[in-house]
Parts: sequence; structure tokens; C-alpha cells
Amino acid sequence: MTAPETRSLERRLGDWARARLPFALAEFVMFVLKQGWACLFGGLLLAAIIATRFVWQPDWPIHRYDALFLFAIATQALFLWARLETWEEARVILLFHLTGTAMEWFKVSAGSWGYPEPGIFVILNVPLFSGFMYASVGSYMARVIRIFHMEFAPYPRFPLTVALAAAIYVNFFSHHFLPDLRWVLIGATLLLYARTRIWFRISDRDWWMPLPAAAILSALALWVAENVGTATGTWIYSGQLPGQIVSFSKFGSWYLLLYVAFVTVTLVTRAALTSAPRSAGSRPIRARAESLPQAR
Repeated sequence: MTAPETRSLERRLGDWARARLPFALAEFVMFVLKQGWACLFGGLLLAAIIATRFVWQPDWPIHRYDALFLFAIATQALFLWARLETWEEARVILLFHLTGTAMEWFKVSAGSWGYPEPGIFVILNVPLFSGFMYASVGSYMARVIRIFHMEFAPYPRFPLTVALAAAIYVNFFSHHFLPDLRWVLIGATLLLYARTRIWFRISDRDWWMPLPAAAILSALALWVAENVGTATGTWIYSGQLPGQIVSFSKFGSWYLLLYVAFVTVTLVTRAALTSAPRSAGSRPIRARAESLPQAR
């Protein structure tokens, strides 16, 4: 489905909902549908993880992990061919894929978690499909900004956001040898982004949400996805018993990692960022092109 066709479908769905539902409920329905559309890549990958867990047989000629890897590659190629993602967004996804895979290699070697099944497309005990799980977060970030015509205002000084994201990423490695600064970094995100609002458009009205609140809600969704991954035995955390839910500390990890993902997006494009605050009565959100412009 091309970008114009997607916008036309969204408009028709919005018109249908507004004609039959109270305004607030119609906006909520469209918000949920658009969120689902934005996380399509991650949703498909999660569905593949669940489906393969129930149907895969050990004597099949291809390992489950390898099938997931090939599925992820085919899905990514389909997204680009169908223009569900732009090439600029693909750059964001590639960057986060690489940083995520590097973290996987380190964490698995440190014994934080492991992958119990065999596979051919495995490097340093990490199946290569795992990088696409991080890529799905980057995909969601890039797509949700475009789909909701988001603006981030007032946005902090860009070098500070990069420095904080780098500190968060380094702490994922360094806390194995040095004191864990997780709570300090969580506090830093709240301070740095305390005034930043995410302005977004569902249909014809502008809404806003504090950026840290959006990160908390997104981290909760990712924590649920983590539980799906461990429940299907796709990966197992150190010390986790069968049937046990993932430690809620992983919620904090995902909260922090979302800032790394978001700043990775801004390394490619900063069109949605503005240093000036805005209010509901200020200029309307700019309609953005389907392709994200290059950052200057």
C-alpha cells in the first residue's frame, strides 16, 4: 500500500468512526488503530515468535531461529518495497539494529540472558533475528512520528540529549563492572525532558502528552512483549524460572533504551523538533511529507 493510499484509508476510517461514535471515543479508536499501524513491524515479528513456538518441530530442515531471521529480512524488504517505510527510516532502523546487536553480544556473554535453541545464523551465541527486535523499536519510533505528524516542543538542547542517550547506552555495559547509574539516568531523563510535550494529530485536532509519560507507556508495552518472548522460550533471563514473569526492573531498562532509540531517530532527522514551546491555540501542526528529510 503506497503512502497516498495509506492516508486515504486513514481518512476513510476516521470519517467512519466520527460518523458513528462520540468524538472522544472516535479519537481513541483511531489513536489505537494508528498506534497498531505504527508498530506493524514489531507486531508481525512478535506474532511470528508466538506462531513458530507452537508449530515448529525439531526435525524440520530449518531451525526456528533461522526462520525468524529470514522472516524479519523478508518483512523489512516488503516494507521498503511497499513504501510502508522510507529509506530514511530504514537508516534509523539500521542504526538501532547495530547498537542493539552489539548489546546482545555483550549481555549474552555476560550471562544476563541466553537463547536456548540452535541455529545457523548465530554469531557469538546470539541469533541474528534478535537485532530485528531492536530494529522494530526503531521502526515504531520513525513511523509513529510520521503517522501522527508529531512535534516535540520545547525540545532540549540537542547535544544534551545525545550526551544523555550515550550515557544510558554506556551504562547498559558498564554496570557490570561499575555502580549502576540507572536511577540517576532515569532522573536525568525526567529533568531534561520535563517540559517537552509530544504534540500529535489523530484526525483534525491537536493533542499533547508529556514525553516522559509516552516513554513510560511505551516501556510498559515492551515489558509485556518481553514476557511473550520468555513465555515462548525464545530467550531466557538468568535465574528466571519457567512460568515466571520478567523482572519489573526490565521495565526501567526499556524506559531508558527508548531514549536511546528516540535520539537515534533524531540523528537522521530533526524535522519534528522545535526549541520553542507551543500551546493548543498556536499554529497548527505542519503536515509532513511521507519521507523524512535529512538532518542538517
